[in-house]
Amino acid sequence: MVKIFVITYSTYGHVDKVAESIVKGLEKGGVEVGRYQIAETLSDEILAKMHAPPKADIPIINASQLPEADGFLFGFPTRYGTTPAQVKAFLDSTGGLWAKQALAGKPVGFFFSTASQHGGQEVTAYTTLPFVAHHGLIYVPLGYTNAHMFDNSEVIGGSAWGAGTVANGDGSRQPSEKELEIAVTQGERFAEVAKKLAA
Repeated sequence: MVKIFVITYSTYGHVDKVAESIVKGLEKGGVEVGRYQIAETLSDEILAKMHAPPKADIPIINASQLPEADGFLFGFPTRYGTTPAQVKAFLDSTGGLWAKQALAGKPVGFFFSTASQHGGQEVTAYTTLPFVAHHGLIYVPLGYTNAHMFDNSEVIGGSAWGAGTVANGDGSRQPSEKELEIAVTQGERFAEVAKKLAA
């Protein structure tokens, strides 16, 4: 069976909540899912000052595990239009895999959380594409495959680049039902593509 890793970094839990719906979509799409998180680099003292909740009970991913999967969906918040330092550190740890082109030809996609509607969800995907290109991965965008993406009656995170949520600057807004439904769609669509590539 095709195996997809859903790998997240989540400071306040918003990304992990979206990931739950991504996983639902993948499972509906008929693939096996491995669920992992990226290691924290901030100290407990700093996290406490940030009022960050405890991390979810999800295994920490090591770059050496990536070849076990047939594809990857990475979820993370944005930091000034790019990935958080924790995600960058993880991506930078994949140099040995790059040297062997161990991930070439596998599909990859992204999903996000930002503080505001214009907080950089699209540009964060864009600035992560060099990682995709250097590894020879195949980027699988969401497109406009869910009707909620055309709804302008309320704040809805996500775009053609991937599902997303808008958390507010203080983290008070949780992912909406529409955002979570978009995430399910991304999981389903990604599963379809991954199965075709693995056939």
